[in-house]
Order: sequence, then structure tokens, then C-alpha cells
Amino acid sequence: MLDTLRRIVQEVNNAPDIPSALDLMAKRVRDAMGTEVCSIYLRNNSEERYVLMASEGLKREAIGRVSLGLSEGLVGQVGLREEPINLEDAFAHPKFHYLAETGEDPFHAFLGVPVMHHGDVLGILVVQQRDARRFDQSEEAFLVTISAQLSAVIAHAHASGALFEQLDAHENLPTIYDGQSGASGAAIGQAVLLFPETDLSSVPDREVEDVNAEIGLLDEALVRVRQEIRDLAERAKKSLGAEEQALFDVYLRMLDRHALPAEVVAKIREGHWAQGALRMVVDAHVHNFEMMDDPYLRERAADVRDLGRRVLGQLQSRNRRQIEFPDACILMGEDISAPMLMEMPQERLAGIVTTRGSRNSHMAIVARAMGIPTVVGCQNLPLKKLDGKELIIDGFRGRVIANATAELKDQFEDIIAEEKHLLAGLEKLRDLPAQTEDGQRICLQVNTGLMTDINRSIERGAEGVGLYRTEIPFMVRDRFPSEEEQRLIYREQLAPFAPHSVTMRTLDIGGDKALSYFPIEEENPFLGWRGIRVTLDHPEIFIVQVRAMLKASEGFDNLRIMLPMITSVFEAEEAQHLIHRAWLEVREEGVDVAMPPVGVMIEVPASVYQARALAQRVDFLSVGTNDLTQYLLAVDRNNRQVSDLYNSFHPAVLHALLHVVEQAHEEGKPVSVCGEMAGDPASALLIMAMGYDALSMNASNLLRVKAAVRQVNMGFLRRLLNEVLAMDNGEVIASYVDLQLTKAGLGELTRHRKSG
Repeated sequence: MLDTLRRIVQEVNNAPDIPSALDLMAKRVRDAMGTEVCSIYLRNNSEERYVLMASEGLKREAIGRVSLGLSEGLVGQVGLREEPINLEDAFAHPKFHYLAETGEDPFHAFLGVPVMHHGDVLGILVVQQRDARRFDQSEEAFLVTISAQLSAVIAHAHASGALFEQLDAHENLPTIYDGQSGASGAAIGQAVLLFPETDLSSVPDREVEDVNAEIGLLDEALVRVRQEIRDLAERAKKSLGAEEQALFDVYLRMLDRHALPAEVVAKIREGHWAQGALRMVVDAHVHNFEMMDDPYLRERAADVRDLGRRVLGQLQSRNRRQIEFPDACILMGEDISAPMLMEMPQERLAGIVTTRGSRNSHMAIVARAMGIPTVVGCQNLPLKKLDGKELIIDGFRGRVIANATAELKDQFEDIIAEEKHLLAGLEKLRDLPAQTEDGQRICLQVNTGLMTDINRSIERGAEGVGLYRTEIPFMVRDRFPSEEEQRLIYREQLAPFAPHSVTMRTLDIGGDKALSYFPIEEENPFLGWRGIRVTLDHPEIFIVQVRAMLKASEGFDNLRIMLPMITSVFEAEEAQHLIHRAWLEVREEGVDVAMPPVGVMIEVPASVYQARALAQRVDFLSVGTNDLTQYLLAVDRNNRQVSDLYNSFHPAVLHALLHVVEQAHEEGKPVSVCGEMAGDPASALLIMAMGYDALSMNASNLLRVKAAVRQVNMGFLRRLLNEVLAMDNGEVIASYVDLQLTKAGLGELTRHRKSG
């Protein structure tokens, strides 16, 4: 049964389009179960009906035309109950609804199971049989299992809007793809797909005019791959037996000009570029091998895939074309890293969209710092199909729109103009204090990591840096930067902000922040080796970094050092010992610097409950609300499947924030917030009401927050805080805060709160 299930899933996933996938699904399930009918009804949300989208056994002409209301018939009952319905004689059931168009007259036995995805009913999978009998438990279990396995395919069709669009052949209608807001704002531009150099599945379709040039590129790549295989075979002689060595001969035969390459050349002659032609041929062979019953032959799919990657790698590395970025460029990709953003001309970057990640991924944080409208986790975006097309990025609601009508495009052009007008109006606040109507001030600082952040921050009147992400200079290199390289980088951050303080967080890698030259492979990286854990295990990295910071601060005296991912007093004390040692070393070398204040980040539950003990040992505390929310709620902030559970207004998060500030102030130590909550006007005002001393945020949000602070008084904020602290639902709290701030006249500043 598992083998059957595997083959069905593979075949359906490899179908060329959604209607073909549904037809295959119906046929294979009917054959596997030995029934006479298998039908798939899918929910059309716009019409609130279940539409017959595929069937083996019912009349073909009924497909796409017959439908049932959401509570109509047995199909509707399966959807309402969200559980299987197994009937010996469907006609005898009071909810049975006869559909003459389908020709289901002879079929008595009925088994229907819901197709569920993330708690939603997407459709109903039904099998029927002439004999009046109940399907047995194993048959019911199989249908439930197949439904669960294939729900992702159907979810893809639903979410992308491709399903009903394809069946009705409305390919040029506006299509909306839902994701998550990564950075607020809207943008209109031309999509440019970035894909990994050796990921065949990501290669887009592109047409070429110079066919001979493409064939030449392929031939050159094949020569190098053949030599690579021969070199590997030679080295293998020392460690492998004759049988294993024969694999290399198989590889070379597959690379013979009359084998796979001939098929690729044929595709190129049809007008495809070399990389796309290679992908098509490899995909076809992999699909054929995976469908074979013989386990040995099935494994050959991996060999073909490996060869394809090797040829692609050569095509990309030696002959990679210079990507042409249009003036208004929308970067697309499965994942786009911070270094990839750095490699393209910033003035042409209008927006970003990825199919993976979440709004709290490192890339999204950097995008917010750069003020680039971004949508992440847009799982159903057809990347290859949209390459080169005009897209609208709606970073406010987390949507991407393709094939927009002229009216829709005009609406977004108005939104973009309104945003620019609002920001222009806020510029007058640059030199004014962040002070409430009744005189309460709060320090507004910025989070930085890129050189471009500096000018943007100063232009917006930042009162220093609450978080400088030192890992970014590490991430854009292919090796650890030297002490002198770090000193120069840090000095460029310290100088422009003097005399305001610059809080430099020591190297914080792990989790979703990786160094290509220092890989950390873990099953659960967010609970693994990251932050201070890495640097305490590698004091040679930590001390070099601290020495560079200290030397960079000479003459400015505005450095503060902050330790990430602290979970115990011991870690803080051990890090302080190393910092003191580095300070003594640079003093002995003649560098005249004072010992800088040292603080810790509060970003895990353990540090929340040790806030007082930590405050007794360090000079300041700073709450990282991104990770703190993640750990308090047990929600991976990069996992779109649980992203709806990530809520900074959750009562646990708010009470943790209040506890930290109370404990720190009892010890007379300042405490700030440097997570994303600080840059959201709504949550920033609640944090201010709690008594925090400073807020540090992306420069793009600073003037919004300042404007919000200057339009309220502390009495109003404290009442609002007390009201929400008595509530027990994060969604209700968020809505209530938005409502109250809108009533107070802050609606223009908070209307896009969720994307801030």
C-alpha cells in the first residue's frame, strides 16, 4: 500500500498542470481501490460551492459544470463534519442529493473524505461502487491517507487561483498570490528570478535567438563535466571495487553526445536556452525512472538528477550571463539572502518576493531596514512563469498580483504616491523630540547592519544605534574578516553617530543566519548552536571581534557591547571576562579607550525570569522581541505553516515585556526594545507605557513611531495598557489597540500595522 501511495503522489506531483494532476489523482485512486468511481469536488470560495473538478466513472461532460452548495448533499455533509462519511446505500441517506447530470444512478456505496489543509476544507474526495456495501476500515484509511498526502497539490491550486482559472482558460485574468508581509509598502516592477546555481527545479523557461551559441555553451559544459567524471573515476580506483567503479562508466555513457545531450540540443533548437532545455530533459528522465516498479531502476533517477546538476553548475559558473536588472526590479526567488540583496544595484530594487521564509526571517528584517516592499512565504507563486513579467507587490497585506488590470495598477500607483506623501509630511519631525503631549520623552534609536542604514538613520533624526548587527559584514564575505577589517567597518558605524551611543551586538550566527565558510548543520537550528553559544565556544573569534570594536571606538567613547542569546548568568559572566581581557590587551597596546558598557539581550524565556539577576551583573538590558515571541509561543518564525500563531500581542509576550522592565528598573538599569515591536507604532506605544527607556527600530519606521508618540499622552497610554493586560487573546488585543489608536487620530500611522 505504501508503494502504491508513493507512486500516486509522485505521479500527481509531476503532472504538467493542475487539471492533469486532478485527473491522474482520480484515475489512480480508483484503480488502487478497485472501485468504479472516484471523484474530486473542490471548494470554489467565490461561489461558495463544491465543484466537480475531476472524475473517473461519472460522465465527463459533468466535470466543471456540476456543483453543490457547501451544506448540500453528502459532499456538503463531509465538508461540514470535516470527517469521512461511509455509507452502504447513499440513496437511503436523508442528505443524499441526486445529480442527474453525473450519471451516478447505479452507484450505491459511498465513501467521502475531506481534503484538509491548515484546518480548512479545500474539497471532498469521493469513491463510489454499484454494490450496496460499506467500505472497510483499510479502504477508508487509505482514502484518508491519500487525501492528506495530496492536499498540498490542491492547496497550491486553490491559493494560486490557478485551478478555476486553468479550467476556464482565463489565463490573462488578474491573479493574486497570498503570502506574508515582509516589509510594508507597495511597488510595481518587472520580475527578475534569482535561482541557485545548481538547482535544476528553479531554472526558468527563457527563449533565445542564437541557438548555435546556446549549443556551444552546452558543449563546453559537457566537456568539463566529462573530464570531472573521469577524474573522479581515477580517484575512485583507490577505494572502490570494480562494481562501484562501473557507475562512472554509466555516467559517461549518459553524457555521450548521442544520449542525454542530444535531447538537450533538440530542445535548444526549439528555442529554449541551454539551462532550461537541460531541466526539461532531466525532469522527463527522472519522472520516468521514478515511476518504475523495480527499486534498482527507480534509484537511477538520482543519477540522472546528479548529472543534471553537474552540467547546470558548469553552465552557470563559467558561462553565467550578466543579469540585467530593470529600473524598477522585483526580485523573485525561493530564498533570497542578505548577501544576494547586496549584489544588485540598490537604486533599481523596487520590491522582493520569496516563496519561502516568513516576515521575521533575516532577509525580511534587512528588507525592512532598506525600506523595500517585500512579500515572503508566497508558496504558490509560479516563479518560472512570472520571470520577466510585471508584478505588483502589496507589502501591506502580503500579496503579489500578476496580470493586473489598468484600474488595479492605477489604484496601487495612488497608494505608492500616498505613502510618499505621508513620509514627506513626517520629515518635518526629524529634529523634534519623541515626546508625548504631556512631556514624557523616549529615546528613539535605529537598528543597523548595512552601510546604507547610516545616512537613512541620520536623515530621520535617530538618537544613536540600539542594535548594530555585526554578523552582516561576516555574511557578505567568503571568510572571517580580520581584526583590522572589522575595526574599519565598526569605526564607520561609530563615527557618524557620535556622541550618541552605538550598541554593537557580538556575532550572532545560527538559526536563520548562516556563514557559507562556517556551516552549522542542525535539525533544529533555532534551539541549537547559535548566538553567544558559538562565540563562547570559539573565544578566538569573540576576542578578535571585541578587540576590533574597542579599537574602533577610540576617540568617540560611544561604544556599547551587547551579548545575544543569553540563557544564564554564567554565560554573561564568562563573556564579560573575555571582554575585560580584550580591553586590557588593547590598553597594553596603547589604545586609549574606556571600558564600554556591556549589556545582554533578553530573547529567551530563561532570561526573562533571570532579568533581575542579569541586571545586577550587566550595565543594560535590551529585549529582542522577534526571538522572544518565537520562543515564548513555540513558533518557528520562518515556518509559514504556523505563522498565524506568531503574534507579538499575545498576552504572554506583553506580560514578559512588563516583567523585564520592572525587574531591570528595580536594579536601576536601563532597558530598551530592539525587536520589530519597537518599529510598529501600535506596539511601540504600549512598550512606552510599560516604562521602557528606549526603542530601537528600522530607520524606515522611526518617523512613524515619533509621530505616534507626539500625538498621545501618557494617561491615555497607561489606560490602554491596563485594559489590554486584562485581555487573554492576542488577536483581540491587536484589534482593540488598532481601534483605540484610530479613534485617537492615529489611523493613518497604524492602518498598515501588521506589515510594519
